[in-house]
Amino acid sequence: MTKRLPAEPAPGPLEDYAQSFDDLFATLAQRQTFRRYLEGLLLPTERNKTLTTLANTEPVVGAQRKEAQGLQWFLSESRWDPQELNRRRVDLILKDPKTAPNGSGVLVIDETGDRKDGKATAHIGKQYLGGIGKIDNGVVSVSSLWADERRYYPVEVEPYTPAHHFEGGKSDSRFRTKPQIALELVERALEMQIPFRAVVGDILYGEHRKFKEGLEGAQIPYVLALKPSHAWWHRVGEVGWVEGVALGSHWDGPEDPGEWVQLERRFRDGRTEVWWALEAECAPYGREKRSRLIVATTDPASLPHLTSWYLATNLPAPGSKRAKGSNLSAADLAEIVRLYSLRSWIEQSYKQVKNSLGWAHYQVRKDIAIRRHWQLVMCAFTFCWWACMESWEVGSPPVVVFKGERSTLARPEASEEGVRGKKEGRSPRSSGAVVASSTEEGEELVGAVRAACALLEGVLREAPTQGVTEAA
Repeated sequence: MTKRLPAEPAPGPLEDYAQSFDDLFATLAQRQTFRRYLEGLLLPTERNKTLTTLANTEPVVGAQRKEAQGLQWFLSESRWDPQELNRRRVDLILKDPKTAPNGSGVLVIDETGDRKDGKATAHIGKQYLGGIGKIDNGVVSVSSLWADERRYYPVEVEPYTPAHHFEGGKSDSRFRTKPQIALELVERALEMQIPFRAVVGDILYGEHRKFKEGLEGAQIPYVLALKPSHAWWHRVGEVGWVEGVALGSHWDGPEDPGEWVQLERRFRDGRTEVWWALEAECAPYGREKRSRLIVATTDPASLPHLTSWYLATNLPAPGSKRAKGSNLSAADLAEIVRLYSLRSWIEQSYKQVKNSLGWAHYQVRKDIAIRRHWQLVMCAFTFCWWACMESWEVGSPPVVVFKGERSTLARPEASEEGVRGKKEGRSPRSSGAVVASSTEEGEELVGAVRAACALLEGVLREAPTQGVTEAA
């Protein structure tokens, strides 16, 4: 067999990282283009990460140069499997002690919508786009991400294809809703043996009955958001929606909080925020019922829209009869809030990181080309953690505790049982949790590796964290 020719090396540790994927590319041209593509995604630039930018050619006219055409071929026509690339990336994460997931983290389900022009691009359609916050023409993807107190990274991504792309519309057997795609991503994460404490998702998934039933049927723990108006059948005169239950609970200020429990969220820059949590008892929810309702807010009197969470979970309450007969580990109020707080980090920072790495900047139309671009962006993002975990001091994460508790508990050790948040003999103590809010690119940097580290520094610099102990 002919010996493979070595590719022109990438800068520093990026070359070590790229070599881990070399056997997935059959030709020297593919291996070299893989390196150049990652370099382009990681380098800071004032232009979008389009093919001409990655090829370092001028827009429009430069698209005909061989450098840009080579990248176009690599995405659209070249023979390599994006799923194999993703599996290798995840395997590298699982094998490295610095990045390996543990049972205290969460599997976050997240969707992203990005505006695109025209009608010829795969999966395109007029739909709600989270990237711009309104209905417009674009492409939507559903992703799964693993996150704990100190790091997060994508696991898988699938495009959502609007019904008009299928001859039978929504009745076509090939059509899948976003929650259906999300459930498939959860099942695939379990197949990869990725441990997590719970599946965490926003209102889209919390309000979808079949998605929750799918998780419950497989005994997979979840913490999902509900609308403030989420309602159920109730008698006339009774409160029958979640916000009404919260407003109807006793609250006479911090000195007489009733059933509300005070929490404190601590941030990496030393700031703190006081939050309040309530275990609500109502017709469909309760400590001894299949699903619990947790309300977390900064102000129980007014329930501000931006700082109030209404959460449904199937994790049993500590000390409940259901906890004794459940295969899932119990979780107190603070643990539930901790888990959902991890999603807040993803919502704020990951989308900005993806934008910095050019997630939506592709200029290709084929399904395979779009999938390949996304996988390459995910490789670039994972490289940031792979290369930079020890390049700067992360420090001990600040925490969120029940008010009055100042000690930070040690992170529970990961275990094989942590894959589905199952029991480990007794209810685990809550660990710290990161909730980042933004990312900054900082100074103009030279080199992909330095840019990658700067990107992560911005994520962690803004990250509040959350750990929970018993109330004093």
